[in-house]
Amino acid sequence: MFAPALTKYAFRIRTRVGLVVDNLMIHGQDEDDAQRKLRQIYRDCEILGCVCHHGAVRTPPANFEDVLSIITR
Repeated sequence: MFAPALTKYAFRIRTRVGLVVDNLMIHGQDEDDAQRKLRQIYRDCEILGCVCHHGAVRTPPANFEDVLSIITR
């Protein structure tokens, strides 16, 4: 069986002491799940914005041989 797919959500919040935190990444099955997890960590925070990073593919870092082959072309 496959594990349920999780999506990344980037939040911008204001903490209860007034600090603004940008690009706070939380995984969740949907936005409500991610907000629930966020509120467990940052109680009484104000959510200023949320961006879904669904399907974003991370490319692995280039190794030395890849960089060298680009340079020597």
